[in-house]
Amino acid sequence: MHAITVMGVAGCGKTSLGQELAAALRWAFLEGDSFHDAASVAKMAAGVALTDADRQGWLERLALQLQAHPDGVVLSCSALKRSYRERLRAARPDLGFVFLEISPELALQRVAARAHQHLFPASLVQSQFQTLESPSGEDGVLTVPAALPPQEQLDLAAGWARSQA
Repeated sequence: MHAITVMGVAGCGKTSLGQELAAALRWAFLEGDSFHDAASVAKMAAGVALTDADRQGWLERLALQLQAHPDGVVLSCSALKRSYRERLRAARPDLGFVFLEISPELALQRVAARAHQHLFPASLVQSQFQTLESPSGEDGVLTVPAALPPQEQLDLAAGWARSQA
């Protein structure tokens, strides 16, 4: 495995863990939110949840980015539905997922605390949980509690990634 998507709902810590994991593995890091089109960014900023149709172009761009980094890449991406994960896996068969599992209460607390510095408003957290199809039990998935200290999350994810190589 030379590709990992750190996934979960807003507020779970995808970006923080993804950056640290990429550094630990000496792989490229991709922030999935950077690949949303302007219309999707505007919808989210207005408090409107994205639809499957809104996410299709985004998933295509992410798939291309995963393929562009054959020597190792960590992507932070919500990957809420199995069909989204399958699209990414089709682009990168060696893709694994680190699922940061979080309670709705903690996710809401975290998103509300960063509201001034992020495109995703707290009002959309519940929609993420409604959309989420848990990847637990899928092949190539490590579930990590988002409430763990960051270093413990990193140790678990990096150890798993190295064991899959």
